[in-house]
Amino acid sequence: MAVNFVLSPSIKDGKAQIFVRVQSRKLKVDVRLGTNLFIEPNIWERRNNPTYMRQYRDNEIIQRILGAVNDMFMEINQKIDNGVALTYDHVHQIIYDCTFKREIEEDRRREEERRMAEAEAKKMTLSKYIDDFYADAKAGIRLTEKNTVFSQGTLTSIKQAIDHYRAFEKKTKRTYNFDDIDMDFYRRYLAFLNDQNYALNTIGKNINWLKSFMNSAQIEGYHTNVAFKNKMFKGARVEVDTIYLTKEDLEKIRAVDLSNKTYGYDLARDIFMIGVWTAQRVSDYNNIKKEDLQTHIIKKVVEKEDPEHPGKMIEAIEKKEVLVVNITQKKTGARVAIPCSTELRKIFEKYNYEIPHLSDQNVNDNMKKIAEWAGLDEPVKIDYIEGGKRKTVIKKKYELIHTHTARRTGATLMYLSGMDFYDIMKITGHSTVQNLKKYIKADEIEVLEKIVDKYDYFD
Repeated sequence: MAVNFVLSPSIKDGKAQIFVRVQSRKLKVDVRLGTNLFIEPNIWERRNNPTYMRQYRDNEIIQRILGAVNDMFMEINQKIDNGVALTYDHVHQIIYDCTFKREIEEDRRREEERRMAEAEAKKMTLSKYIDDFYADAKAGIRLTEKNTVFSQGTLTSIKQAIDHYRAFEKKTKRTYNFDDIDMDFYRRYLAFLNDQNYALNTIGKNINWLKSFMNSAQIEGYHTNVAFKNKMFKGARVEVDTIYLTKEDLEKIRAVDLSNKTYGYDLARDIFMIGVWTAQRVSDYNNIKKEDLQTHIIKKVVEKEDPEHPGKMIEAIEKKEVLVVNITQKKTGARVAIPCSTELRKIFEKYNYEIPHLSDQNVNDNMKKIAEWAGLDEPVKIDYIEGGKRKTVIKKKYELIHTHTARRTGATLMYLSGMDFYDIMKITGHSTVQNLKKYIKADEIEVLEKIVDKYDYFD
């Protein structure tokens, strides 16, 4: 036999160490090693007697020692049978592996659990992707489709969409992953958002941001689900019945005496009027700097009477100095150049071309008060959709004025003045006529006057 186990002759505390000897003439193996396992000699001598050993069947230590010896016997014999020329180190390793088999298996189990947990942590999920998307966008690592950083307003919109999605997961007591985003999910999520009585546009933003997350994740190779691209999986949006201010409204606002009011009111009015005459978003018109202004000399060929030959007309070049506001729009990155009207130039001159900044909220609040003092209190009917239901509310005009009213007013007044849509787009930065038309809020009477004045068809 290639493997033999014997006890050492020395006894300590009633126990002797078990030694193993491995021999093979064919493989030239002769190794003798102590196993560092100790057992009482009488138990060792009678280990193959079932009747005697029955008393030790619940003795974990004895069973473990005998089990380790049996494992060593089987392992060493197998290797000898397979022609392995075992060395001292080989046998030592077998002894160690069999003696500490449980500990080794437990370590392996823990290592596998750790590895799997680490792999799971690294595995991209929808929840993790959404969090990473927002964090990277906030840090400026993830850019928009136009390779610009996300504006603060957009970041706020993303955060709100994430919060609403998390609330849905909490409500349904479920964590959704990429493959779960299908039409069934859409209907459930839509129903949840409607139950919260969110406005239609708010719901639309939530759905559209979720689609953006899914689309970006698909492009980056994290999933292959295309159910979210179903044409029915969409974020609906309706144009809110917002107002614009007529020329008469603006005259009333300018006529309000603010001499006994705090400085913020006068500044808010001027900033708002800059928004009207430039037709820009508040993020652009509330941040105009002196370096954004540039004077251009416009040359125009005109006909005038020849001073040397009375009654004869000649061509002459007429020069006109025009102050222009150059803006790179923060939201779109579009570059626009706006000629300054007389009113706009007066405002810039008032502040020596350095307009102080006032928070958007202060501009909002102060303009509502100024419009109220101006008597803009006519009732306005507002139709909207909330919680999936169409609703109507009546408000006073001044209550509806906010910073975006300036941009809508500017675009509408340009249209009513006869400007072509495409020329207006060069000022507002809109990319399509369809989007621009959403800003045109002239009422039917004003449009009628514009049409009758422009065309003789109705004469």
